[in-house]
Amino acid sequence: MPGIEIDGLVKTFRAGRVRALDGVSLRIEPGEAFGIIGPNGAGKTTLLGCLLGFLTPDAGRIALDGHGPDSLSVRRVTGYLPERLVLDRWMTGGEFLEYHHALAGLPAAGRAAETRALFGRVGLAPEAASLTVARYSRGMLQRLGLAQALLGRPRYLFLDEPISGVDPSGVMLFRRLLGELKGHGVTLIINSHQLDEVERICDRVAFVRAGKVTSIETPTAGATVERVVVVRWAASTPATALAPAALAAAAQAAGAALLGANPPAARFSVPDDDGAARLLERLLAAGVRVSEASPEGGRLERLFTEGAEPGATGGAQAPAPAVSPYAPPTAGGAA
Repeated sequence: MPGIEIDGLVKTFRAGRVRALDGVSLRIEPGEAFGIIGPNGAGKTTLLGCLLGFLTPDAGRIALDGHGPDSLSVRRVTGYLPERLVLDRWMTGGEFLEYHHALAGLPAAGRAAETRALFGRVGLAPEAASLTVARYSRGMLQRLGLAQALLGRPRYLFLDEPISGVDPSGVMLFRRLLGELKGHGVTLIINSHQLDEVERICDRVAFVRAGKVTSIETPTAGATVERVVVVRWAASTPATALAPAALAAAAQAAGAALLGANPPAARFSVPDDDGAARLLERLLAAGVRVSEASPEGGRLERLFTEGAEPGATGGAQAPAPAVSPYAPPTAGGAA
């Protein structure tokens, strides 16, 4: 069956004393962008290690297109960008990509052209191909790692903190590139602490805590979720419009509620995106010269503070499992 199936996955360390994964079951559809988030030590990296075939589970089943993760047929269509890049620093960037192109068993005839094209695709200047990897900045290394992960046009792309160390222009490029890959049917599995980017890119997001998937969110459904909006106003706003009673009345008329004001800003509770739009309309009509309006954390951020359960109120975090003791391959895609 196409896609990724995970059923009852268990992985322990330290002779079974630490349960890094505790009965994880998921299905990831072909062409889906699937995010994995959670606190440090939750088991996210262990899950990726099992999906990539670097770790052998104690129990449970993983299938990609109906095959095990260490199957050659799966590895041929898998790309991987690890969080910790360990690259051959003595090589030039061009040599590095051509070397991994050969390792992947791709045709030699198109090797130079394909690696040159990948430099441009990830936003690396042509001259970067002639620089040794030792001279690359952190952001350049991340782009080079992504280029290697894209060798052979993978159908499955695993990304572990893909925008770590990348500047804002690089973030926008990565966002656009991942959107293009998704549009071409590539299945993306993204482990990241950059929650705003996860919300932008992913169709669904799994929250992992203490080795368990405690919640699966659909970011696009956040448009119908109650939230807090922070509104800032210009200094030229009339004082009468900023009186607490006036702000509360405008909020009530929009179906929202004033939570508190600390000039030049106030916090409002709104029922959904449409409620936020109605609130701004009412504030403007009341004479508030709004200069900025922004959500106070999305649903994914609230998972970290609410205990990852709908309606939960937080509490002590479970002991963090040990980080997976495996060393990923030199870089990017699986050969």
